[in-house]
Amino acid sequence: MARVRTAVVAAAWVAALAPLTFGGATAVAAPVTTTVAGTAAEAGSVGTVVQEGGRLTVPAGEEGAVTLRFTATLPAGTQGPVSAVLRLPTTLVASAGGSPVSKDVVRSTCAVNGAAYKACLWDMPYVRAGEEKDPPSLALPTVTAADTLAYAVTMDADRTALVLGHPDARVELKDSTGTVVAEGTVGLDFVPGTPPPSRRGALHGRDKYGVLWRYEGTGDVTRPFAPRERVGGGWNAYTVVTPLDSPTAGGTGSLVARDRAGVLWYYEGTGDPAAPFAPRERVGGGWNAYTAIVGSGDGGLVARDRDGVLWAYERNHYGYSWPFAPRERVGGGWNTYNALVKSGGYDGILSRGKDGVLWKYNRQGCAPCAPFEPRQRVGGGWNVYTALAGTAELGRDDNPDLVARDAAGKLWLYQGVRFLKPGSYGDTVVPGPTRSLVGGGWNAYELVF
Repeated sequence: MARVRTAVVAAAWVAALAPLTFGGATAVAAPVTTTVAGTAAEAGSVGTVVQEGGRLTVPAGEEGAVTLRFTATLPAGTQGPVSAVLRLPTTLVASAGGSPVSKDVVRSTCAVNGAAYKACLWDMPYVRAGEEKDPPSLALPTVTAADTLAYAVTMDADRTALVLGHPDARVELKDSTGTVVAEGTVGLDFVPGTPPPSRRGALHGRDKYGVLWRYEGTGDVTRPFAPRERVGGGWNAYTVVTPLDSPTAGGTGSLVARDRAGVLWYYEGTGDPAAPFAPRERVGGGWNAYTAIVGSGDGGLVARDRDGVLWAYERNHYGYSWPFAPRERVGGGWNTYNALVKSGGYDGILSRGKDGVLWKYNRQGCAPCAPFEPRQRVGGGWNVYTALAGTAELGRDDNPDLVARDAAGKLWLYQGVRFLKPGSYGDTVVPGPTRSLVGGGWNAYELVF
């Protein structure tokens, strides 16, 4: 409110100017009050900030930008230029690798009162123990003062933005003297978005003609796969095909394939979804000695011989026996399982017993030591399925998943659930207790991986 200055003018002077009344004494006018406008800083008044449309949902993923809109109403007499800043209430705490968010965790452009959008930059400082720093903030454009300022701010967030949570962000506007002239809050909800292709899973199926087809994950569990794409023919030359690391929609993920002569071939992932595998390279012969060959995580594999002994071939990136180090004996008794499957992600294998019980073997992650920790029971009833395949993430929770095909050709999705391993500080991911239907017709494939 502007400062008011009151001037009381001499009554005699007023009386001299005032008209006379008929038949009576001279009328005396009341004192005159005059209002002189001052600056908002002088008045100490603070305007408001009002968000349009309520809280804004910001997908942390591949969806693209959404737009935050709010209007600031300034006190009368505000002197420009007016600067503004949006601040998040939560301080970012350093993780083991530094900042918990990426360098460009949120990319924004800003516009005021219908002007053209221009880039505006976020400051995302993170703190270590004993440090004090300002919370994350976004510098908004500096503009000429007006009665109202309508802001439009685009926000394109990547997956690391989930740590920002559901803030009530504070917006603060200042005039040319640095005095706050308007303030308020806007609500933001950073929610899981579509993962990037490098983190979305992919599934492959070989049909009876030997053609290999590729299904890229969408990141949406209600429709987990995009329409299939043809990889190529001739894949019926192989009796076993198994991924070494989980294939992704980004075209990464290597595999090995055994032909009928017992020769093992290696296919390097290219990172090109249109041609996901490089030309094959020969690993060596003699692999018909094994009744099962399965990727074990981190690029290695395990193989079960006819006596039920399991052998581990660790990935050898630098040694003389590319691509695997010499085999090491894991142990006997593995003939009790009628299916061995690479777990999605990088943490071991799944094994189904003849009684239909599914077990998880987690990788030890140490050397030298046994490749697997003691098994953990996932659950029973899994012998209703004719094919099982672990995948990278098909949803948005960052956990690897599993698909299973039943005898009728229906494909089911089990989303991975994470929990602490018994007697350990680490965690593990196993197929969850509930399934959702992907679709039918999957009996068209002789092999699913």
